[in-house]
Amino acid sequence: MQMGYGLWQEQQQRLVMTPELRQAITVLQFSSLELLEYLDTEMAGNPVIESVGTIDWAELARQQREQGGVRTGMAGGGGEESDYEPTIKQGITLLEHLRGQLRLLSIPPRERQIGDYLIGNLDENGYLGIPLSECAQTCGATTAEVEAALKQVQSLEPTGVGARTLAECLRLQLNEREGVPPLMYTLIDRHLEDVASGRITRVATALKITPLEVQRMVDLLKSLDPKPGRMYSVESPHYIIPDVTIEKVGGDYIVIVNEKAYPKLRINDFYRDMLTTKNEMHKETKDYITNKLNGAVWLLKSLEQRRQTIYKVTTAIVELQREFFDKGVRGMRPLTLRQVAERVGLHESTISRATTGKYAQTPRGVFELKYFFSSGVQTQSGEGASAESIKSEIRDLVAAEDPKKPLSDQKLTELLQQKGIEIARRTVAKYREEQNIPSSSQRKRYEG
Repeated sequence: MQMGYGLWQEQQQRLVMTPELRQAITVLQFSSLELLEYLDTEMAGNPVIESVGTIDWAELARQQREQGGVRTGMAGGGGEESDYEPTIKQGITLLEHLRGQLRLLSIPPRERQIGDYLIGNLDENGYLGIPLSECAQTCGATTAEVEAALKQVQSLEPTGVGARTLAECLRLQLNEREGVPPLMYTLIDRHLEDVASGRITRVATALKITPLEVQRMVDLLKSLDPKPGRMYSVESPHYIIPDVTIEKVGGDYIVIVNEKAYPKLRINDFYRDMLTTKNEMHKETKDYITNKLNGAVWLLKSLEQRRQTIYKVTTAIVELQREFFDKGVRGMRPLTLRQVAERVGLHESTISRATTGKYAQTPRGVFELKYFFSSGVQTQSGEGASAESIKSEIRDLVAAEDPKKPLSDQKLTELLQQKGIEIARRTVAKYREEQNIPSSSQRKRYEG
């Protein structure tokens, strides 16, 4: 065998991640709000880019109010004619609410000081997370003084705060109710686990009363709040600006890209003219302007490519999920990224970027584009049924059931199979649990 050196040519296809391609991918995967922030940063660092006009915040606010159930709001400023105030009023925290009440109580300063310490150690649900002995040691107080301060804290609103256990929390709330059955307190102290599991007959046997009486106590129990402090939990507001609007015109659905969500950009003529004139210019200045001009051109191209991609993907989704828009969740069909990718001639990763964090305002509400991608099961007709449509069927079956004889998972499976949906019982149980629907034993009602 002979070995030697040689020189030859061959062609290979390789994807080179250029800065321009990386920018296009980045712009595509941004949500509307992230894109706004990105454009603000780009305009601040590139004098060649300028905004044609300001965002119509009033129009955006009106659209948001009409979405139903979607939080409205936007960070930023508006024009002089905007009637929308882009701010959100944050509610007070649980600690602020309780300390404000504590200051109004006519109690000794020492007791108020201990009470303030106790309030500072409540968790987000309003429960006291430290033992009284630890509080007494930290505050240099006796256990009796701490217990007296805790009693004052437990007298504050919302009722139930300052409790150390679930049973104590429920007792505090029952103390303000009239006509509470005496056995209610025994049920709370000894049988909460059985109640949670729906073992009504076992509780009735233990308390020597009828299941109907237990059912009535359980109904009263469900009217109480096991987490009284959660209403004051401060969460970061989640703003949504629909990227596209899907409207029904006649018998067709049209897709409109929401271009009002971010400002229109253009290249500043002043800097463009500087490169075309014959005036003398330093090489460094010319290189700087040329570099910024090229960056601006690529940004504009990336924005247009983003717009076209979102439009094509949304249009494909509307075509593939037409029955959803006509009939609602029941009409939803299984859909994968590959199906849409093949339809629009793009890669699956591109479809994923174009649908993640992007929202569509439709005649049936506002949905993330990812919502329309769902797994499913086979039907007897050979077509697929999406997980969301099956969940809708389960909700309807449970809503129409006899509460005295609730449908078991096996019975739900049989009813779905009668509708032509081939599904296993364990899948039905999974879909039921995902919707926080209790089991049949927990849904059973004992009524007179």
